[in-house]
Amino acid sequence: MLSQPVLAAAGALLDELKARGLMLAAAESCTGGLIAAALTSVPGSSAAFERGFVTYSNEAKTELIGVPAALITAHGAVSAEVARAMAEGALSASRADVAVSVTGVAGPDGGSAEKPVGLVHFAAARRGGVTLTEEHRFGALGRGEVREASVMAALALVRRVLD
Repeated sequence: MLSQPVLAAAGALLDELKARGLMLAAAESCTGGLIAAALTSVPGSSAAFERGFVTYSNEAKTELIGVPAALITAHGAVSAEVARAMAEGALSASRADVAVSVTGVAGPDGGSAEKPVGLVHFAAARRGGVTLTEEHRFGALGRGEVREASVMAALALVRRVLD
């Protein structure tokens, strides 16, 4: 179940997107669809949420949203470069005006010295505009907590790309 702060942030973002006549798409890896779930928990979300891609595997990132396999090989799936390609790929594969992406290590396993548990990369892209990227190091808060914090960070980044 998503927390009330997440649902409130999703509702506020949807209101802003609706007011601007914009549609959003999401490309999610470590959040596994939680951004889409948060947005679609809000009544009337179809007026501003266009679609979501759960691209958990590297192959899904490549096949569904066009992230080059060579980019994943060069930088790893958990990287700013892949987050950027995911957001831009979600725009290309949708009718949305704005896209957000998230890729990270939610834990409790899978971390390394270079890419520890809690490391998450985000990107938000605006069609015909800029792409912003952001890195958060949430730490080993627990899988659910990292994922929920990632949803909040992703929603905030979308608001920033709208400005």
